[in-house]
Amino acid sequence: MAETMQAAVFHGADDLRVEEVGRPSAGPGEVLLKVARCGICGTDSHIVRGRFPAPNLPLIIGHEFAGTVVEVGAGVHHVQIGDRATADINIACGMCWFCRHNSKLFCPSVRQLGVHDAGGMAEYVVAPAANVYWLPTTMPFDHAAFIEPLACAIHGQDRVGVGVGETVLIIGAGPMGLVHTAMSRLRGAGKVIVSEPDAQRRSRAHAIGSDIEFDPLGDAGLEPVLEATDGRGADVVIEAVGSTRTYMQAIEMARRGGRVLAYGAAPPDATIDVKPFEIYTKELTIVGSYAGTYETWPKAIDLIANGRFDPSCIVDSVRPLTDVMAAIESLESDKSVVKVQVQIAS
Repeated sequence: MAETMQAAVFHGADDLRVEEVGRPSAGPGEVLLKVARCGICGTDSHIVRGRFPAPNLPLIIGHEFAGTVVEVGAGVHHVQIGDRATADINIACGMCWFCRHNSKLFCPSVRQLGVHDAGGMAEYVVAPAANVYWLPTTMPFDHAAFIEPLACAIHGQDRVGVGVGETVLIIGAGPMGLVHTAMSRLRGAGKVIVSEPDAQRRSRAHAIGSDIEFDPLGDAGLEPVLEATDGRGADVVIEAVGSTRTYMQAIEMARRGGRVLAYGAAPPDATIDVKPFEIYTKELTIVGSYAGTYETWPKAIDLIANGRFDPSCIVDSVRPLTDVMAAIESLESDKSVVKVQVQIAS
């Protein structure tokens, strides 16, 4: 292997460069992957625009990746050179109170590949062996690179507890809103409603499994939700946009006794006006969902490997590494583009 590699390196707000950097090596208890595919997430866009904290610059971005094992460190036995693999991006200390209570996402020392440490938007990425998952040879790399976002959605679905026969309102038909549409159907939701201004994205939501789609900016506003629920509101509302307006809509559209999943990543300093009395009298349950880890990863792998979830219904564009900045810009400006993956190696 060469001693250097090509990588998408973030240097500061609006400064992302594809450049030659040193190739990492696998130390004891680590695995080196040759990256085949890496997805672009909304978080990547926020990082590049300076809207999401990335404290250790310069930083190789990218946290939705999969590839081939090319090097294993001492003590690694569950994967071998030549295996297909991916990695849980969340790295914690393993010893603090949160880690001991199966909550490593809250570890004070938690780090994430592509956010704090070098990520997968590069020819090679190194990860702790404990975070690396072996993948079947039959799983295409474009599917494998979607395991991380699917794991995140599974965590959110588990947190809010979508149940059989329930009515679910999903606000936003971007990539994660579409995943939640498919997952809500898989979990047995009786009715799935999608709120989305863009007509093409509404059509995609319907193809994936929603029953009702509407434009919340239209003359009817949010009335279609009330019409579909006999005026009650939805049993479960999933906010998958991350704007203050849609978060307020989520609370408004949940029925009495309903549940709201705060899934969309709003700016860190964003605030909303909430009436505590409304939460109190409606007995609302509001839960957040930050990332997927632990059992959500093997669940995501199994759903994809067994054909229960097809990432090709979400991924609609593939670009070379040299086009990564143009790809991010297309996601920001072109609503016909939902999910871009970067092809790094065959």
